[in-house]
Amino acid sequence: MATLIPLTAVEPALIEQLLDAAFGEDRHARTAYRIREGTEWLEALSFAVLDEEDYLTGTIQIWPVALTDPRGRPHPMLMVGPVAVMPGRQGEGYGKALITAALGAIDPRAALPQVLIGDEAYYGAWGFTAAPTRSWHCPGPWDPARLLVRTDNPGVLPHEGMLGPWSEEARAALAN
Repeated sequence: MATLIPLTAVEPALIEQLLDAAFGEDRHARTAYRIREGTEWLEALSFAVLDEEDYLTGTIQIWPVALTDPRGRPHPMLMVGPVAVMPGRQGEGYGKALITAALGAIDPRAALPQVLIGDEAYYGAWGFTAAPTRSWHCPGPWDPARLLVRTDNPGVLPHEGMLGPWSEEARAALAN
């Protein structure tokens, strides 16, 4: 039986090894890394899964990001991912369990919109869609059909903007 644990319970080197195995050692060049650059994953929303033999089999991280609108105002969001499962164990339900756990840990009374880069056919099961993101931009190459968002109220989303880290500067701009 698989066991879900907080990601903080896993040694960082093991997390990096799993991410390299799942996405390749060149993964840091991906646009998702640029979006969350300089931020730290949110401990309360990030998890790992151990298989029946207690081997690290998958991880999910949630990051603070923001969509900065054309007027320079940051709109805070949560970036889901990477969702990583060891090659050879993919398709066994570990990824779905991690996504369900991470999204379930978000307080629905204060939920920020969640964004990710992925396949709508897969992530649509959790309410992610590309419809509101058509005029959004990313700091690097991306496929607009794979930029997905999930929110209970799409009316709060800016029509256009640039995704990036929800940095201290963005937080300070929001406070002003």
